[in-house]
Amino acid sequence: MLWLWRWSLIVLVVTLAVGCGSSRPPPPRNLPTPTPSTTVGPGDLFTIIVVGEKDLPTDYRVQPDGSINFPYVDKIVVAGLEPQEIVLTLRNKLKEAKILQDPQISIIVKAYNSKKINIIGQVSRPGNLAFAEGMKLVEALSLAGWFTPMADSNHILLTRNVSPTKTVTAVVSVDAITDGAQADIPLQAGDTIKVQQRLF
Repeated sequence: MLWLWRWSLIVLVVTLAVGCGSSRPPPPRNLPTPTPSTTVGPGDLFTIIVVGEKDLPTDYRVQPDGSINFPYVDKIVVAGLEPQEIVLTLRNKLKEAKILQDPQISIIVKAYNSKKINIIGQVSRPGNLAFAEGMKLVEALSLAGWFTPMADSNHILLTRNVSPTKTVTAVVSVDAITDGAQADIPLQAGDTIKVQQRLF
C-alpha cells in the first residue's frame, strides 16, 4: 500500500505542475484602447514642401531643444505640435516676415523617433524601440530579439500610461496569441513590456 500511496502522490504533483505551467491568463480587460499621438518631438523626421519654392530644403529633423531651423524664419519650436499645427505656424511666420503672401505648405512625417516602447526583462535585446502607429505586442517582441530560454512567455506584464499620474498594468499570454487563441495587443507610445523569468 505504501508504494501505491507514493505513486498517487507523484501523479498528483505532476498533474499540478502541468496544470500550473499551462494555465493562461484570459485576454486583458483592464487595458485601455491605445490613444493615437501624432505630436512631434526631438529626433522626429519630416518633409516640408512649400508649393512653388523648389529651392527650399525639404527634410527636417527636430533638434534636442524641440526646434527646427527653417529658411527665412530661422528657429521654430515644433515639439509638442501636431503636423497641421506646424504648417499653420510656418504659414504665419512666412507671412509675418513678408516672404510669401499666401504660402501653401504640406508636411509628411517620415519617422516618429521620439516615441518609444520600453521592453525589459527576458528578451534578447532589452531596451527602447522606436514606436510606429499600428505596432502590436508580438511585433515589438520580435524586434527585441524574442524571448530568452528563461522567459515566462505566458505571463507578460504590459504597463500603459492612461494619464500623467496613472498607469494600468495587464497580464498577457503571448503563447495564447501565437497559438491563435487570443488576439494580438495593439500598443501605444510609452508602453512598457516586462518579460519575467519562468518559475521552475
